[in-house]
Amino acid sequence: MSIAYRRLYDFFMSRRPSPRSAPSSRHADKGPHRSGNADRPPRSGKPASGYWIYGHHAVEAALNNPDRVILEFLATQEAGAAFSQSSRARPQTVDRERLDRLCERDAVHQGVCLRVEPLEPPTIHEALERPGPMLVLDQVTDPRNIGAILRSAAAFGACGLLVQDRNTPQESGAMAKAASGALDLVPIIREVNLSRALATLQSQDVWVVGLDAGGTRLDGASFGKRRVALVLGAEGAGLRRLTRETCDEISSVYMPGNMESLNVSNAAAVALYELARPTE
Repeated sequence: MSIAYRRLYDFFMSRRPSPRSAPSSRHADKGPHRSGNADRPPRSGKPASGYWIYGHHAVEAALNNPDRVILEFLATQEAGAAFSQSSRARPQTVDRERLDRLCERDAVHQGVCLRVEPLEPPTIHEALERPGPMLVLDQVTDPRNIGAILRSAAAFGACGLLVQDRNTPQESGAMAKAASGALDLVPIIREVNLSRALATLQSQDVWVVGLDAGGTRLDGASFGKRRVALVLGAEGAGLRRLTRETCDEISSVYMPGNMESLNVSNAAAVALYELARPTE
């Protein structure tokens, strides 16, 4: 594990709210998953549950997340040596060709694959127990963009990522790989009605700022000690009308060059930096 990644992981683990006394229903039903059954193949005739996470950082973060249910851990002999001391699960040694077949096309799995259950989404109130701004996505559908946004959210200390459930892809290996471990550091909150969810944030004294090219310049210092939720729309379409009307204000990131817009993941990173930028 790189020094930079270990510092980021330790930082986020120190910010986690205290665990609830009772396990979630998902965990209670499935029971503990350790090395004893991590290598056990699924029963014949039944489709395997969960999905495959791949790549060193994504797998390492999932193994270090106590809320993540581990189903199966596969690795090449060389790559598996880095995980030989894992307390959660020991990898089953397989050849690289098997991992190639399990992952998405052209996936860079780095010799490790972990089959996991999706994480249980928290509520808005649970996510707000963590410090930092909230990120909100209005119909952003590319899992790699969402993964990149999660990575920026982890880097700049966001408390969570709020999405509309039916218009957002579920967790996937591509999303986890793009997030480079942040999928297990930053919670994803899924709500049916995004406008209603924004109203809930406002009721909790969160200032909701929509990002749009026609807005006033985003200035992190102007918010003072107010907590902020940044709302980003899909590329091209931007914010939907009702989402835009629900926001407390509309702002845009400062771009002195000749480009009119940024990729949504880049815009999220720039906006988060502006909020986190130290003021003199």
